[in-house]
Amino acid sequence: MPIDHETLCNFPIPEVRQRFGTRDTIFYALSIGLGQDPMDPRQLDFVDHRRRLQAMPSMAVVLGHPGFWLADPATTVDAVRLVHGEQGLRIHHPLPVAGEILGRTRVRGLIDKGPGAAALLYTEKEVIEVETGRLLATSTSTIVLRGQGGFGGPAGPVKPIPPAPSGAPDLQAEFATRPEQALYYRLNGDDNPLHADPAVAAKAGYPRPILHGLCTLGVVCHALIARLADYDAARLRALDLRFSAPVFPGETIRTEIWRSGAFQARVVERDVLVVTNGQAEFAPPKNQESEPRVMSRDP
Repeated sequence: MPIDHETLCNFPIPEVRQRFGTRDTIFYALSIGLGQDPMDPRQLDFVDHRRRLQAMPSMAVVLGHPGFWLADPATTVDAVRLVHGEQGLRIHHPLPVAGEILGRTRVRGLIDKGPGAAALLYTEKEVIEVETGRLLATSTSTIVLRGQGGFGGPAGPVKPIPPAPSGAPDLQAEFATRPEQALYYRLNGDDNPLHADPAVAAKAGYPRPILHGLCTLGVVCHALIARLADYDAARLRALDLRFSAPVFPGETIRTEIWRSGAFQARVVERDVLVVTNGQAEFAPPKNQESEPRVMSRDP
C-alpha cells in the first residue's frame, strides 16, 4: 500500500506528559556510555546523584518521546523499511535533572523522491517544562522511508545540509559501545525491534540488530561536550547531523571535531563514517564571554 500523503502529514501523534527523576537522568547518561571511566569525576557528574548532577543535553531527544508511532499501520508507512536519516537539536534552557515535561511531536513535511526511491519524513518535537511553561528544547528528525516514494507528494523543499568539514580535525574522542547497549538504550522509550530482534534486523537488510541512531547521537554529544566544553553541558546550544551508516553495538565510535564546531564520526573497527555533516554551537564559558562562539545553522 503506498503512503497516503494527507494521512501521514496529519497523523495525530499523541502528546506525552512525562515525569522524570534523577534516576532517569542517570540511566540515560549510562545508556549512551557515560561513566566508562570511573576515575574521571567529570563523567561522574552525569551518573552519580551525590555529585553536582548534570543532565546530558541530548536527553531532550528521549524526553516526551511518543514511542514508535510509525509502526501503526494507520500511518500508511512500511515501518520495517525506515531508517533515521538526520537529527537536529536546539537547547533553549538547560535541562533539569528532574521534573515534569510535555512532549509535542508533529509532522513538518513529507518529500517524495520518486518511484522506487525514498520518501523523507520531517518531524519536530518540542519539550516543554510543565511547571514554568518554558520551551526547554526543540528536536527535529528526518526519517528515510526506503523505497516508499512515488506516492505523488511534493519533491521539495528539502532540508539544507551543513557543509562537510575540510582539512584534518583539530580534536577527537573515542568511546566504545557495549554489545548490549541497544537493549539498554531502548528502555528510554524507543522500542523499535530493529534494535533488538535479529529476525527484524535481517528483514531490514542488516546482519544483526543495529544501535539506535539517537544512541549514536548521544555518544557524539558526549564527545563534543568533553572536547569543546570540558564537560560543562549547559554550554551546548545546538547540534545538527546526518546518519550515514549504522553502528553495531560493541563497536567504537571516534568523533572527529573541528574548532569551527563541525564534526563527523566513524566506527574505528570498520573505518566507516557513521555521522557526517555535523555542526554544533556552544556558548562561551561564563568567565570568558569574549571568547568566539562555535556556531551552527539552526536545525
